[in-house]
Parts: sequence; structure tokens; C-alpha cells
Amino acid sequence: MFIKLFLIFTLIPITELALLIEVGRIIGLKATILLILFTGFMGAFLARQQGLQVLERLQQTVRRGEYPAEHLLDGLLIFIAGAVLLTPGVITDLFGFLLLFPPSRFMVKQFLRAKIQKWIDSKTVVKDNSTIKDDRTTIEIDRNEYYHLDDDKE
Repeated sequence: MFIKLFLIFTLIPITELALLIEVGRIIGLKATILLILFTGFMGAFLARQQGLQVLERLQQTVRRGEYPAEHLLDGLLIFIAGAVLLTPGVITDLFGFLLLFPPSRFMVKQFLRAKIQKWIDSKTVVKDNSTIKDDRTTIEIDRNEYYHLDDDKE
């Protein structure tokens, strides 16, 4: 994990810097700075706009008594997109705009759902509310041996 984080926090900035230098060489310093400012502004604007839309849909879902998992994931991805778009760079801007575009965000959500499901299946699974299983052991839970903490307050 350390190596992956190290590579992310070193290779991406180095690549971004090299690309910005090349863009600056091609279109000039002033145009490059304006491009960085423009993508940062547009990213913040679009992230705010889409974030508010997701928040409204999330509230509607909760009012209907449904679990808003889909909207929470949308909100997380939009937040990440906004943060990435405020970071100067070509690759991060492309990634951020892709997360703000609903069809590509949907593909990212499908990918994340599959990864989360795979993680759940391989690490810890709760089956039929009575068995908790992981790689080390299986614990049988007798429904008469546990109680809800709120039951003590009555």
C-alpha cells in the first residue's frame, strides 16, 4: 500500500508538471495560467451545481424512506472531482471532468460497486443475520444471547 501511495503522490505530480511545462511551451505562459484558472473555476462551478442536484435527490430519497446509497456515492465522486479539478494539471482535470460527467461517473460507480462487492465477499460476509464469517473463524450467534443497546433504556 505504501508503494502505491508513494507512486501516486510522486508520479502523478511529476507527470502533471511535465505536461504543464509542455503546454506552457506550446501555448505560452499566460495562456497556460488562464487555462489552469479556467478549469479550476469551471470545476468548482460544475461540482457545486451537480453536488446540489445530488443533495436534492438524496433528500427526496430519504423522504420516501429509501436508502440513498446511490446518491451518497454520487456525492462522494462529485466531491473527489471538485477536489481534483482544483489541483492544477492536465491529467487530474481530465479525471475530474470525467467524474462530473454522469455517464462516465456511472461507469466509475459500477467499477466501485464491483470492487466493494469483491472486497465484501473475500473479507467479511454476514449471511442470514446469524453467521459472521471471515478467513479466520466462523462465529455462530444465538438470537437469545444478544440484545440491542437501546433495550437497556426502557
